[in-house]
Amino acid sequence: MAAPHRVAVLALPGVIPFELGIPSRIFGAANDEGAPPRYEVAVCTLDGGPVQTEAGFGITVDHGLELLASADTVVLPPFHPLDAVAPGSPVAAGLASALASLPAGTRKVAICTAAYALAECGLLDGRPATTHWHEAAEFQRRHPLVKVDAGVLFVDDGDVLTSAGVASGVDLCLHIVRRDHGSDVAAQAARRCVVPPWRDGGQAQYVERPVPAESGSGTAATREWALRRLAEPLSLQQLAVHARMSVRTFTRRFRDEVGLTPGQWLIRQRVDHARGLLESTDLPVELVARRSGFGTALSLRQHLRAAAGVSPADYRRTFRARDSAHHDVSVGADTVRP
Repeated sequence: MAAPHRVAVLALPGVIPFELGIPSRIFGAANDEGAPPRYEVAVCTLDGGPVQTEAGFGITVDHGLELLASADTVVLPPFHPLDAVAPGSPVAAGLASALASLPAGTRKVAICTAAYALAECGLLDGRPATTHWHEAAEFQRRHPLVKVDAGVLFVDDGDVLTSAGVASGVDLCLHIVRRDHGSDVAAQAARRCVVPPWRDGGQAQYVERPVPAESGSGTAATREWALRRLAEPLSLQQLAVHARMSVRTFTRRFRDEVGLTPGQWLIRQRVDHARGLLESTDLPVELVARRSGFGTALSLRQHLRAAAGVSPADYRRTFRARDSAHHDVSVGADTVRP
């Protein structure tokens, strides 16, 4: 039986408490009661001693940097001020030494502005990454070799993953669970934490519009209606009629509420549904395409390759190989990269 995947959360001085708690909550929720754990999560600091949080209280931990030697994944929550990891600072020196000594293949994850920490250590040079939208311009100025994408929730670059601000750390950790164990386990973890099971990494992290007021004239009911009919052809006109709006009004309100056009949102829901079917069933690809609303295997292949970089057959093969090798308790990170 495979050992649990070991997650080490490294709390730097000024760590932000909300994001510090995300890894233990999400990865812990991926474990089944009474079954061998899929993940073990522990928190450490650079010296094993207490650290002061950004919220004005201190925390104590049970581990120092020795925890990193046995970690499969190292998660850095955000901290404040960001100058704590400026070149020449004691924190930067200790962090650089710690990350440089990680065993090859260790997965490194930065939530929100913790991307600064990875960048200061040179781990993001030449690689795509994201951070909180408010800090993205300054981040790019300080680290011109990083390919910063300020318009997404998270970026998965294989062994290095970064997320946007605050709650997008939840999305990133759920994405990791899905990458490791598939959509069913990730959805289970999301339900236990009462959060949405999947927000695509490419979803806009910030829409500069006020949150619409709660009313009966929004698009939520139509989105729920559409999700129950993904296998059917759904036109913009049909969606607008269901919402009792003109096409123009519906499109505007949909973007205000979701941050995507109706067409973009519908494609993402269909891709997500197709991925779940590929992971959990033996249905032929043609039938998966029809049940997810793409109509043909060619259309499914095109959309899945755009979203995940692989064909439906390769996507299914990856998850089947993982399940066969790890008997449903996979701990590897060498799965498909969405």
